[in-house]
Amino acid sequence: MKTSYENLGGTYHEENGHLIPDVTLPEQTDYQIGKYGRMHLDYIKQYRRGRYTTLLTEGKLNARLHEIDLEANEMLETIIPRLTAERGIDENMKARDMLRWVAEMNNIKANAEEIVLREVVLV
Repeated sequence: MKTSYENLGGTYHEENGHLIPDVTLPEQTDYQIGKYGRMHLDYIKQYRRGRYTTLLTEGKLNARLHEIDLEANEMLETIIPRLTAERGIDENMKARDMLRWVAEMNNIKANAEEIVLREVVLV
């Protein structure tokens, strides 16, 4: 008598007297994952287990992490220049008061990263 798994085309192999289903994960892409992709991975592993498991078993995890990383970096590249222009941070300030310029730029980068985390990475 066949099991439901066998009726659907599944097969087994024997290991130490036990029948083990022949199941493998689909091929994944092999993109290098940057900071924001790794942060998203940690987030979904901890808080969105279902999404993590689905992406992993469908073979889409690496590609999704790569997309998140690209989207986050693109968003930073648009937010940072906009914030520097809004706050009047420019090369003149850099020449006049380097320490203030560094402090302002660090503040802008932190603000931009907070936006990216909230809107792209931690969702």
